[in-house]
Amino acid sequence: MGKVYLIGAGPGDPGLLTVKGKGILTHCDVVVYDALVSPDILDLVPLTAVKINAGKRRGSHTLLQEDTTALLISLAQTHAVVARLKGGDPFVFGRGGEEMQALQQAGIEVEVVPGVTAGVAVPAYAGIPITHRDHSSSVLFVTGHESAGKYQPSVDWAAIATAADTLVIYMGIHNLPTITTQLQAGGLSPDTPVAIIRWGTTPQQTTLITTLNQLLEADPDLVKPPAVVVVGHVVGFAVQI
Repeated sequence: MGKVYLIGAGPGDPGLLTVKGKGILTHCDVVVYDALVSPDILDLVPLTAVKINAGKRRGSHTLLQEDTTALLISLAQTHAVVARLKGGDPFVFGRGGEEMQALQQAGIEVEVVPGVTAGVAVPAYAGIPITHRDHSSSVLFVTGHESAGKYQPSVDWAAIATAADTLVIYMGIHNLPTITTQLQAGGLSPDTPVAIIRWGTTPQQTTLITTLNQLLEADPDLVKPPAVVVVGHVVGFAVQI
C-alpha cells in the first residue's frame, strides 16, 4: 500500500509552492492535480510519473469529487508515492479533509503538506494587509460557494456582516448579489470598501476597487472567477492594476 500526500500548490505563483511540496512532487509516481495548479509546478513532476487532471471549475468537472477520492484509493494500491496536488491549501475550502478521511478509512497512509492559501496571498499581492493595527484586528475567511445539493446554505451572511473587521470571501463571484444584499442587511455600511482580485499572484492579476453599494454596477468583465473578494477598510491600501 502506497502513501498519499495532500499537497497545497499555493494560489498561482509557482514560487509560493513550499520546499517540502516541491521535494515530494519531484519524486512522486503519480500526481492528481486541480484545475488552477500552475503548469510550472506540474513541470516539476518526473517525466516517468503519471499526471491526472481532476480539476473542477463551475459547470465543468473533469472528475466528480467521489470519483477523485476513489481514484486516490485505487492509485495508492499500485503506486508508492501518490501526490494529490490542490490549489491553495488542502484544508482551506479545498475538500482536503474529505479526501483525508476517505483515505484513512480505506487504511491508506496520508500526509498533509500545507500550502499558501489564496485568502492570505492574493490580498498581499494586491497590497492589502488583511490585518492592520489601526484598521483591522480580526479577519474572517468564508466561502461564497457551498457544496451542491444543500437544501439550506449554512453561511449566515447577515450574521457575519460585522463579526470581523475584514471579510475574505473565496469563490463568491456568482453569489455576489445575494452576499452584498445580506451583508448590508446585517449592518455593514453600503460605503464599505470592496476589492475583487482576479487571477491573484499570477501575471494576469487585476484588482477592482469599489464599495458594497456600487459592486453590482461594476464592469462585468472585471467581476469574474477565479477571484478573491476582500471587504473592509484595509482595502484602502490596495494597488489597483
